[in-house]
Amino acid sequence: MVRVDGVFDAERVAVVGATEREGSVGRAITRNLLEDFAGEIVPVNPNIDRVFDRPCRDSLAGTDADLAVVVVPPEAALEAVETAGEEGIESLVVVTAGFGETGSEGARREAKLEELAAEYDLGIVGPNSLGVISTPSGLNATFAPDNARPGTMSFMSQSGALVTAILEWAADRGIGFKDIVSLGNKAVLDEADFVETWGGDPDTDVVLGYLESIEDGRRFIEAARDVTEGTPVVVLKSGRTDAGAKAASSHTGAIAGSEAAYEAGLRKAGAIRVDSTEALFDTGAMLAGGSVPSADGVAVVTNAGGPGVIATDAIGDSNAELASLAEETRERLADALPATANVHNPVDVIGDAPAGRFHDALEVVLSDPAVGSAVVIACPSAVLSFDRLAETLAAFRRRESIPLAACLMGGAAVEGAAETLAETDTPTYFDPTRAVRGIDALYRYREVRDRKERSPTQFDVDTDTARSILGRVERRSDNRLGIEAMELLDAYGIPTVDGEIVDSPDAALAAAERLGGDVVMKIVSPDILHKTDIGGVEVGVDPADVEGTYESIVTRARNYQPDARIYGVQIQDRIDLEEGVETIVGTNRDPQFGPVVLFGLGGVFVEVFEDTTVRIAPVSEPEAAAMIDEIESAPLLRGARGRPPVREDAIVETIGRISQLVTDFPAIVELDINPLVATPDGVAAVDLRLTVDPEKL
Repeated sequence: MVRVDGVFDAERVAVVGATEREGSVGRAITRNLLEDFAGEIVPVNPNIDRVFDRPCRDSLAGTDADLAVVVVPPEAALEAVETAGEEGIESLVVVTAGFGETGSEGARREAKLEELAAEYDLGIVGPNSLGVISTPSGLNATFAPDNARPGTMSFMSQSGALVTAILEWAADRGIGFKDIVSLGNKAVLDEADFVETWGGDPDTDVVLGYLESIEDGRRFIEAARDVTEGTPVVVLKSGRTDAGAKAASSHTGAIAGSEAAYEAGLRKAGAIRVDSTEALFDTGAMLAGGSVPSADGVAVVTNAGGPGVIATDAIGDSNAELASLAEETRERLADALPATANVHNPVDVIGDAPAGRFHDALEVVLSDPAVGSAVVIACPSAVLSFDRLAETLAAFRRRESIPLAACLMGGAAVEGAAETLAETDTPTYFDPTRAVRGIDALYRYREVRDRKERSPTQFDVDTDTARSILGRVERRSDNRLGIEAMELLDAYGIPTVDGEIVDSPDAALAAAERLGGDVVMKIVSPDILHKTDIGGVEVGVDPADVEGTYESIVTRARNYQPDARIYGVQIQDRIDLEEGVETIVGTNRDPQFGPVVLFGLGGVFVEVFEDTTVRIAPVSEPEAAAMIDEIESAPLLRGARGRPPVREDAIVETIGRISQLVTDFPAIVELDINPLVATPDGVAAVDLRLTVDPEKL
């Protein structure tokens, strides 16, 4: 297996397509390498004798390069890659475009590139990449106009243009990087490779990623889960879309589409997800320089009341909490500060505070055992020197393990102070909300780092019966099963409502009499997905009315869809919903992450309220319990408005059993149990719908 870090630690770099021609990518990359790279540079261009006073090679043959940067047209790029393989050059950056992003011919070229990589065991960045940067060696193998400042964050981006913008933006704010990679088309090396590499790099404190897709969700989860035990991973995932849900034929498929699957996948991976480029680097800057808080409380020290309130509101929306200062702390603050100061959190040192007063307040506040982190907010005043304040905060940062975020609410006057703080990895922000967001990242990462992994429960199930039931689709003209397959749930130990499917009014009456009391009647047809909408469901039918209701239900179904296949009518025992709650448990197979398990409020309004949450299978017991906590309707399950609480453990077990079912049988594409009625006595599945891929049985 190729070492991915070979892309960054090269000592001899060959540029295929090096040139001095103005405006060319080959010139820009060669010039960038010549600016700072500590190693050797070998220009490769058969049409030129020398490039920037260096002799050119005709090809990669004999260059003895550690890394080849390819900047020639697509077909020539493939030839260069093949030569690299023959010469034992294992690491390449293919800047050239014209591959999978351009249509069928480009896709052919990209497939060939993948073949060459497999044949010669090559680690290839790209194609269609801006290039790579590694600051320790001065490697800037990109055509970006700016180089990166040294730092401890490593950044990967699926957008090359975003890299160029970030380089300029970060330089103005004192933000530095260890490595940067423009992923391009990810034909060979993808985000999981770089997460693994940087996770093992002692010089990378935090991994940042802008991603539009994840090629192999399962592999990414495995890589990130290992890495995040010691290195935070922060991801900005764009392309939020419901396109994947449009083709779904189940409630779960419609709700747990691409975006929900990514959310669940990133959560399982332990990645911290953010929603903007600003948040990506706000979060990264704090994680790169801050230790994990030992206490839950955040202290705010400010010279202005309004920004202090803004910070307090932001803390209320975060994973942390506003620290409740001890009485002793408040007494010491009262002794150290003017009588008009506020000694409760947020601590207001008032507007005439010089840097020394901030120092005195912090000395006291940071010694409080409830304080795990602090936000220091300073607005301009005639007596405050931002430079002096920065020196004060830097001294605390060197001395204390408690993380600090500085909110310096000024313009040009704070530039020198920000530089001083950057030297001690203390991030600075203008907006108090952004400062709190940075602090919040430390608490979010603490949760990831301290999580206790538990293996999913393995239930005793009847896989042979389940396989036989799923195999029914092989004898049908479509791949959907409905309530006629309820025995599938029985095979996996999921309680179902008593009932049977009948094909005549007489049989319906007999079934109702066996059940006793009022019954529920449902049309059984794989072609009618929303039975309630067409009058295909009747609830609370008296046995005396069962025969007539049978005829009415079938007639409605025929009128609604004359060509629908109708297998009969299901007669079910009626569940009293006075003490029960209709929920949904389902699964959908995501292209990147595989089976996704959904839980939430069910019934006929499931797609209206969409009060659901998802996890990537297999789902452990703690994950299933957390799913119940996350839905807004959780109080309904726990006895809201005098109702008795339902058996949450029965829901947790059902989620686990469905997770095992879909893991055992990759042939299950989509599955809904809706409703799964939860009561104080347990759960019961009332309806079932699933789609099966017969080729995977």
